[in-house]
Amino acid sequence: MFLLNASFQPQPILNLKDLGLSELRLSGANELLSRLLPTLSPEDTSQPAVCHASSRWRTSHVSTDSFFHNKHGNLVIPGLFSSSVFYRPNSSPLQDVSSDLQWLQVCVQKRGFKTLRSKTRRLQSSYDSPAEPEGYTPAFMKGLLMREKNEAESLDQLTRQKNLPENQQDAFKTGFTEGFMKSQALMQRTQDSLKRTRLVLLVLLLIGLYGLSRTPFLSVRFRTTSGLDSALDPVQMKNVTFEHVKGVEEAKNELQDIVEFLKYPQKFTSLGGKLPKGVLLVGPPGTGKTLLARAVAGEADVPFYYASGSEFDEMFVGVGASRIRNLFKEAKASAPCVIFIDELDSVGGKRIESPMHPYSRQTINQLLAEMDGFKPNEGVIVIGATNFAEALDNALVRPGRFDMQVTVPRPDVKGRTEILNWYLKKIVVDPDVDAEIIARGTVGFSGAELENLVNQAALKAAVDGKETVTMKELEFAKDKILMGPERRSVKIDRKNKTITAYHESGHAIVAYYTKDAMPINKATIMPRGPTLGHVSLLPENDQWSETRAQLLAQMDVSMGGRVAEELIFGGENITTGASSDFDGATKIAKMMVTRFGMSDKLGVMTYSDLSKHSPETQAAVEQEVRVLLQDSYERAKKILKTYSKEHKILADALLTYETLDAKEIQMVLEGKSLDPR
Repeated sequence: MFLLNASFQPQPILNLKDLGLSELRLSGANELLSRLLPTLSPEDTSQPAVCHASSRWRTSHVSTDSFFHNKHGNLVIPGLFSSSVFYRPNSSPLQDVSSDLQWLQVCVQKRGFKTLRSKTRRLQSSYDSPAEPEGYTPAFMKGLLMREKNEAESLDQLTRQKNLPENQQDAFKTGFTEGFMKSQALMQRTQDSLKRTRLVLLVLLLIGLYGLSRTPFLSVRFRTTSGLDSALDPVQMKNVTFEHVKGVEEAKNELQDIVEFLKYPQKFTSLGGKLPKGVLLVGPPGTGKTLLARAVAGEADVPFYYASGSEFDEMFVGVGASRIRNLFKEAKASAPCVIFIDELDSVGGKRIESPMHPYSRQTINQLLAEMDGFKPNEGVIVIGATNFAEALDNALVRPGRFDMQVTVPRPDVKGRTEILNWYLKKIVVDPDVDAEIIARGTVGFSGAELENLVNQAALKAAVDGKETVTMKELEFAKDKILMGPERRSVKIDRKNKTITAYHESGHAIVAYYTKDAMPINKATIMPRGPTLGHVSLLPENDQWSETRAQLLAQMDVSMGGRVAEELIFGGENITTGASSDFDGATKIAKMMVTRFGMSDKLGVMTYSDLSKHSPETQAAVEQEVRVLLQDSYERAKKILKTYSKEHKILADALLTYETLDAKEIQMVLEGKSLDPR
């Protein structure tokens, strides 16, 4: 900043805070300071620019009034000023002029701030610098700041070392005592704050460890088997009974004994008998094994514990065995009850010695001990379900553990009809819907697949904007599941469409006029899945065995497509559409020769692996298969030549309507006209 130069330098102002005595509130504080700290004499204040050697205060030229003086020192021009100051010879004219400006009544730059020095230099200048004036800091203050090696053992010794007068010793002791007490209070507050900080950090650490224990990676050791410990409410199981299980009457009858035991255990134990401890349900997926287990608990009105075999698998050793123990512990406390373990093969598989998993057998060993170990578990029925019974350990399926093995097969036509009627009651259907017709065309369907069929039909009816579900939607859903969705976007030219119509009508004609062939259900030339058309045959009942005539009839129907192409379009224009037909016919012929003993030349002998037989035997088998196929081809050709007129009429109807059901095919072959669609 810029200031007018003044010839008077004010006396330094003493600040108690700078001296470390801000807490001193004594009546004699000012007197003490005036006696202890030296002051400037009137001679010194009269000439501020002159540094006298006899003054009690000495001027330091480390930081002067201006930057130039700080760098070059004070200069004096002889003749103008007679004051004795430091004189620098050999000065330049510019330096002389700059030095004279401080004495003129002009605005010159004054240094109004202090420069920062390094910590080392500040410490040296405060304590170790020999150039520091002795009168700047009192002796007793300097002794307090600089810890002397000869420390005093008492306050009296300290006052004697400082050579304080007697009239000042009381004030010194009082100030020292108050300062000591202030420091003790500050130290106590610091320690209390440190304790609180440590407590807060400890709490945060515990909370952090708890949070880590809830993470998926670290939570295995801390979590409990909550999914296995709690039983389902028996009231919920009342909604599932044997009435909800359809198509598996034999399995229901076998499980009825388990229900009676859970209801009336004294009835069976009064004669000294023991009830089975476990029931193993074996069957394909979707046949209702889980539903049967829930029905057992619902019928008996007992707690139902559900667990999946995969829930016992963990990467940490001992977790699976611990969950088994917790599961049976809870079940025994709620006996009588039902434990259902789904996918039992994942936890009860055969025990093998594996160096990669040396502790993998602990879970199944614990399961074996809980089911039939030293401790009894009366009143606990274990129901296991699997579709891979061959993989179970032999110790698990022995008597005493899983005593009963109940097979849950795919439903027959009667069972499929019951299942379809059960699910059709849950949707709005047309009164003309016949569930038996759909059941006859869904050979091999499980209960879950039949439920999906009904659901797909309901969705189709909703998309078409219909108010009820008809047979058309059910047939559509069945074909979609069996052969895939329709491909209406495929552009087929007239020639290929005509070939497809004659090909499919050839199958239909042979099936219609062959005595032992299955009845026709539907014929279509609508592309669906990988095929351009198909003819579905519908058995009247489930066939547990087939006669030789029925097998030959199936071969004849398969040959009808290729024969039709050859008769209508010539041998040069036959297509590759009959490849799948030939595969089916060849498979039937080979099984008749090698497995069913239906060859006059080879006799009643099976040939499971032809590679182990002589070349002559292999050639004989191939010759018999070829004869069967050729005879079937000739029979199909004879039928199509005989009914060539009906063949053409049926092909034209397929070109017009694309899809014909059994009733419409019969009307066309009888010469009746169809209603326009």
